[in-house]
Amino acid sequence: MPLLMLAEMTRTELLLAGLLAAALLLLLWLLLRSFGAERALHMRLADALAEQMDEQLHAQHRELLRDLHEGLARQTDRIGEHARADRDLLQRGLTAASMQLSRGMQTLTQSVDGRLDTLSGQVSQRLDEGFRKTNETFVSVMARLATIDEAQKKIDSLTTNVVSLQELLGDKRARGAFGEVQLEALVQNMLPPDAFAFQHVLPNGTRVDCMLTLPAPTGLVAVDAKFPLENYHRMLEIGAGEHDRRSAQQAFRGDVKRHVDAISSKYILPGITSDGAVMFLPAEAVFAEIHAYHPEVVAHAQRKRVWIVSPTTLMAVLNTARAVMKDVETRKQIHVIKDALGKLAKDFQRFDERMAALARHIEQASRDVQDVQTSSRKITAHFHKIESARLDEVDELGLDPEVVELTTNSYSTRPPA
Repeated sequence: MPLLMLAEMTRTELLLAGLLAAALLLLLWLLLRSFGAERALHMRLADALAEQMDEQLHAQHRELLRDLHEGLARQTDRIGEHARADRDLLQRGLTAASMQLSRGMQTLTQSVDGRLDTLSGQVSQRLDEGFRKTNETFVSVMARLATIDEAQKKIDSLTTNVVSLQELLGDKRARGAFGEVQLEALVQNMLPPDAFAFQHVLPNGTRVDCMLTLPAPTGLVAVDAKFPLENYHRMLEIGAGEHDRRSAQQAFRGDVKRHVDAISSKYILPGITSDGAVMFLPAEAVFAEIHAYHPEVVAHAQRKRVWIVSPTTLMAVLNTARAVMKDVETRKQIHVIKDALGKLAKDFQRFDERMAALARHIEQASRDVQDVQTSSRKITAHFHKIESARLDEVDELGLDPEVVELTTNSYSTRPPA
């Protein structure tokens, strides 16, 4: 029973749902139809309104065109009249402006011509000055170029000389000759001829480059030129390894020590030469290298009584030697100097006595001159009195009687005026 009731209710609900759906469809169809009718009505109304609007617009357009044509015609007439008036006014203005422009152009032309003449003169003057300065600069540049050419020639010559010097220093015998020549030049410039001897032969048969003859107790000092350059160059060669550099330093020290030993054994002879000798290095760089970085070599040379010198230090040594020799010669001539000073003292004493006598004579002459001037003034005053016929005032002047008598006689012997 309940199942039948449930089935009955379900059929009823389905029927109601179908009826409801049919009603909805009918309502939707009615809405769509009314919307279509309304849309068609709106379209017909719009077409009618559009036709009416077109007719009204065409009518208004024709009226506007007619009014526009009439206004344009009137405006054209007014514009023509204004244009003729404007043309006349413009013509008159153009004529006046043309005349004024012509006068302005004439004035401007005159002013421009004047300024152009002035500018032309200034430009010509500046151009002349510029040409003159340019010419002077050119002459100066040419002179400097000539100087540069000369300098270039000197540089080329110097380059040739440097190459020649390098070739010279590359050979051991040539280096020795170079050192001897430099040594001879220094000694000859600093010492007198009797104070040195070149290529002097010692009693042991050795020949020294230069022997200096100095005053006692120094005596004979041997100077020998040495130039250890090969290992020095190897030591300073760019790119050399540390091992090669150390090896070159040891070889350089060995070369210098061998030269020191040779000089000490050959040129220091007891009882003949002094107790020391000099080793001359012609290169300042080698001398500086030894004294700056090889003190053991310098100490070895001092132990051997050999003094290492460069051109600069040798000049100082020679200058000191010259001063010592000059002092010795001065001491030898001291008695002659004393005699000359004694004679000079006597002559000066005699000169002083004569100068005192001359001063006395000059003083006496000055007093005599003053007396003569006093007498002259008195005589002149007496002449003035006589010429003024005031002889009675002669005594009042306080003149000497002899002067008065001399004046009177001279006046009486004068020819009458």
